[in-house]
This record gives sequence, C-alpha cells and structure tokens, in this order.
Amino acid sequence: MAQKAPRCPICDRAANPKEQPFCSPRCRDVDLNRWLTGAYAIPAEPASDAQTDLDESAANGAGNNHNS
Repeated sequence: MAQKAPRCPICDRAANPKEQPFCSPRCRDVDLNRWLTGAYAIPAEPASDAQTDLDESAANGAGNNHNS
C-alpha cells in the first residue's frame, strides 16, 4: 500500500520538505504562535509535594556544591 504524502497540520495542504511538517513559513509561524500563547499544552499530572520541594530547593541553590 502506498504511503500518503504528509499534510500540513495547520491548513492540510501538502507539506513542503523544507518546512516539514508544514507547507510554508506562515503555517510554521502560526504553529509557533499557538505554542507561545498557550493555545497548545502538553497534559501533565500536578507535581507531588516531594517533587515541588525538590524544585524549590533547586531554585534556591540547595545542593549546589560549587566553590566560588
């Protein structure tokens, strides 16, 4: 069975090999804008209290053993 040509996820036109997986710089920029404005999001579970504590410790420099 022949493979279908890839389609642009924004406008559904045939994808351009230079812009894969998009058909044009415009569609590539539309996709980037959607990521940057929060229109797209990756689903995740809320962090556990232990993970939050580790993240806060790292942000405060705890565990950083570099000598100045």
